[in-house]
Amino acid sequence: MSCYCNSSLPYSQCCEPYLKGQKFAERPQILMRSRYTAYCLKDAKYIHDTYAQAKQAQNSVDDIAAFANYARFIKLEVLEELAEATQGIVEFKAHYIAENTHYILHERSNFITEAGRWYYLDGELYDTPTTKVGRNDLCPCGSDKKYKKCHGT
Repeated sequence: MSCYCNSSLPYSQCCEPYLKGQKFAERPQILMRSRYTAYCLKDAKYIHDTYAQAKQAQNSVDDIAAFANYARFIKLEVLEELAEATQGIVEFKAHYIAENTHYILHERSNFITEAGRWYYLDGELYDTPTTKVGRNDLCPCGSDKKYKKCHGT
C-alpha cells in the first residue's frame, strides 16, 4: 500500500516506522509527512507527541482527535523545505474534506530540535478557497474518479 503522504514509497517503508516509534524523523519534512499520515490514520497521540514541548499543553490529544475525526485528509503537496541543524521550515498544502467541502490547509510550518529530535513548533496559515464537492464532481484528490466513487464514500 502506498503511503498516505504521497511520497510514492510503501507505507511500511515510509511513515509507518515513525508512527510506531521505530524511527525518529531525520528532517523536518519527514516529520511533517508522518504527522500528515497520523491525521489520515487518526493517530492523535502521535500528533500530540510530535509538538514541541512548549506547545503540547495548548494542543490536547482530545482536540487533535476531534479534528482528525472531522476531516478526511486526501492529498499532500510539499512545496518547500529549508532545514538547518536545529530549526527548519516546511511549506505544504494538505487537502481534506469535511461535510462535503474541500479545504486546503496551506501552511508554512516551523520545526525545532529538542534533545536531538525534530518537533513541530507552529506555522503560518495562508487563506485558501473552499469548494463544495458534489457526488458527481471529480474527486479533489486528483484520482480522476468521481467523488462518490473515491473519497465521497
